[in-house]
Amino acid sequence: MPIILGTAGHIDHGKTTLVRAITGIDCDRLDEEKRRGITIELGFAYCDLPNGQRLGIVDVPGHERFVKNMVAGAAGIDLVMLVIAADEGVMPQTREHLEICSLLGIRAGFVALTKIDMVDAEWLGMVTEDVAEFLKGTFLEGAPILPVSSTTGEGMDALRAHLASAAQSLPKRDDGDLLRLPVDRVFTLKGHGTVVTGTVVSGAVTVGEDVVFMPAQLPSRVRSLQSHGSSAERIRRGQRCAVNVQGLDVADIERGFVLARPDSLFPSERWIVHLTCLSSAPRPLRHRTEVHFHHGSRECAARVFLIDRDRLAPGETALAEIRMKESMCGVFGDHCVIRAYSPLRTVAGGVIVSPLEVPLRKRDPLRQEKLEQLASLPEAGSPAALATHGAAPLVRTLLRLRGRTGASLALLKVLSGLGERPLEKSLQLLSAQGGAVCFDKESRHWISGTDFARLTEACLAQAAEFHRKEPLKPGMARGALLAGWAAGLPPKLAHIVVERAVKAGTLVAENDIVRLASHQVTLGANQSDLRERLRQAHDAAGITPPNLKEVLEELGVTPREAAPVLRLLCDEKALVKLKDGLYCSAPVMEDVLDKVRAWFAGHDNLDLAGLKEILNGLSRKYLVAIMEYMDREKITVRVGDARQYRGR
Repeated sequence: MPIILGTAGHIDHGKTTLVRAITGIDCDRLDEEKRRGITIELGFAYCDLPNGQRLGIVDVPGHERFVKNMVAGAAGIDLVMLVIAADEGVMPQTREHLEICSLLGIRAGFVALTKIDMVDAEWLGMVTEDVAEFLKGTFLEGAPILPVSSTTGEGMDALRAHLASAAQSLPKRDDGDLLRLPVDRVFTLKGHGTVVTGTVVSGAVTVGEDVVFMPAQLPSRVRSLQSHGSSAERIRRGQRCAVNVQGLDVADIERGFVLARPDSLFPSERWIVHLTCLSSAPRPLRHRTEVHFHHGSRECAARVFLIDRDRLAPGETALAEIRMKESMCGVFGDHCVIRAYSPLRTVAGGVIVSPLEVPLRKRDPLRQEKLEQLASLPEAGSPAALATHGAAPLVRTLLRLRGRTGASLALLKVLSGLGERPLEKSLQLLSAQGGAVCFDKESRHWISGTDFARLTEACLAQAAEFHRKEPLKPGMARGALLAGWAAGLPPKLAHIVVERAVKAGTLVAENDIVRLASHQVTLGANQSDLRERLRQAHDAAGITPPNLKEVLEELGVTPREAAPVLRLLCDEKALVKLKDGLYCSAPVMEDVLDKVRAWFAGHDNLDLAGLKEILNGLSRKYLVAIMEYMDREKITVRVGDARQYRGR
């Protein structure tokens, strides 16, 4: 497994010289660096350990003005070498660099006590004790302190031996399948074009594959790959990498962009972070404070919005929303660093809980539930919890936070930090338990079982409300059923909610009409009598529809009172509505249609004269209404002044 070693420490404590002594490579490549004798930009070197393992080294600047470059280089480091000069001891950037390493989640390393040729044994012993005391309470407490001299070579063999041992003892990491390479350099190579470099922090990149630079969403293709000067077909997590890309100029790409596969990362300007204010911070971190925000190799201006308090005291941890002035692409569990504007120093850092915005409006009835779910994510996503309980609890909570919109598998990878296989396994387990529902198999889109149940309740409530308002209607059109509760939902999700309710027997679907299974048309005594008398009046009228106004006056009923009963008679197929205010007995109309079909058996066209002949001299007013009814029902089609039979 490839290992990345990062240097850390104060300016002029010998980091670059020590790297050159280990590898033979001078990391100071800029003329200004050589002229001033300080490291300004990131430097890169490598060496092969005795076991054949390749060790990549990132040499970071020590000057306080270039700490942002140090943070960019620290992303992806497995092992840190904290360099402290024996003649000076612990200095301001020694402390800040160690704090940054801690905030970035680095948990393994050692101390190289350099320039021992410049001090005597007594001084060296005293400095060693001071360094050990300084390391107490940090992740390097108890770590080896190795005295070396890059000038005389004293202690170098012991340092190399420790590097080999430390590299072998590092826990194995899953490469993951989400390619991410934060860009820390962009340049042009003659004869090749644009080249970017960085450390592959997850996944692997292969020659010839399509890639995209996020968050700018610039598409490209990998032309060739190199790692420490050697060409490669594939480079995996933990390796330094130079990528020659097609179709983009140097000006198109910035440090901080992330090389990824298309549609795998999701830009956002708001993240939820589990934020810790450093114990060494000079003052509390206040709500709405403007800060320098660092993630991967990118830095941007941002504001810290504390969710449940007005200030975060040194040593305290709380949930916070980071609102950035530029979009960034993060993944659950990523580490970030916050530096204050004045004085310019590291004051806080944290772990990404949600790399996408989570709406937390104060009037949201689910706000407290969301906050509790967000607070539970770091524990649910910890290695110990994943090993003990699996990923299902984490995935269930993430789907709950997504609410009614749900999440695709690609989005869940970013929200959970999980690979595809464990994620799929968790989703299938949740599906079997009713904790998740896949509503789009093509895009592999999921929603939590709780939110699916809420949508089902809203759907049934819509149907119940319709039945309350229209008790005489047997049901409602599907479009009417989707009104309101399904607004903004993916169409496939709304469809599956209705279909599952039908399958469960709570809804009944008959053609395009849907109703609650419990719904029955119930008429009052007066309405039942009215229905029967209206039906009898139209049956008795035969082929000549009765005058509805006269019928209603005779029955002592207003048109408004009769309207729902007439609709019911049409729904029951007892009457046929020819036009407003004109109804015909359904059996009589069926007899008319039989005669029309018989006519077309021997004729190509039917006009008003022909229909009048069929219906024994019926009045033109009714003939026109019947003709228009047949057109509307797609029995005939109008051609000029005549009709032709669609059935032919």
